[in-house]
Amino acid sequence: MPATPIRPITVSIVSHGQQALILPLLDQLDRHCARSIEKLVLTVNIPEQDFVDTTGYKFPIVRIVNPRPRGFGANHNAAFEDCSTEWFLVLNPDIRIDGDVLAAMQRLARGDDGVLTPRILEPGQHQPEPYRGLLTPCEIILRRRPGYTPPAQPAWIPGMFMLFRSKTFRGIGGFDLRFFMYGEDFDICARLQLDGWKVHAVETVRVRHAAQRASQRNLRHLQWHVTSLLRVWMSRAFWRYRAALLRDT
Repeated sequence: MPATPIRPITVSIVSHGQQALILPLLDQLDRHCARSIEKLVLTVNIPEQDFVDTTGYKFPIVRIVNPRPRGFGANHNAAFEDCSTEWFLVLNPDIRIDGDVLAAMQRLARGDDGVLTPRILEPGQHQPEPYRGLLTPCEIILRRRPGYTPPAQPAWIPGMFMLFRSKTFRGIGGFDLRFFMYGEDFDICARLQLDGWKVHAVETVRVRHAAQRASQRNLRHLQWHVTSLLRVWMSRAFWRYRAALLRDT
């Protein structure tokens, strides 16, 4: 008799005219992780030619079509309104997986983990992306220099793959809508840790990132990036989290 499906995860993916990126990801989720997925919420943020048939997957796909574009946090917060599962996964269209990463991460989740992420392999790299320290101007510069020593544990994780415990996401009110794009990932990690939860990078699980790096090619994205960083550094959560990290060192 086949094993009973275990479906504790709602997945949220947002498309910004990215059908070509998303379809391979849907196939990989269907092939490797369908047993863990209750439903997938696909938000079409920018009008595009209708997706090919999405009814043939082992999990249902709920589609949200925005009348006008919304920000990263607003889209995932709206998707969370359709979440009734224990876990809520925020996933970028350009993530690629080669195995059942969701079941592996759930098995390794600790009781105080508020959000988990796998280790991320960037294009052309054989070692995962280094952990991020407290997001400051100095840290942004130093992490790009040879010889930089990353922290032993991440202070925050990028928003490309964030597996939230749903009660944590709900308890802190989801993403802060003051951030349109960029910065909301640091902010939510800071707030959930200030609320007593942990950020957990699962060492033994890896995924690939087909990085788009829009802020390095598009002046509008670069403007959003810089504006969001300024919002981070002016926020109460940043300064409270900074003080908490200093107390722990």
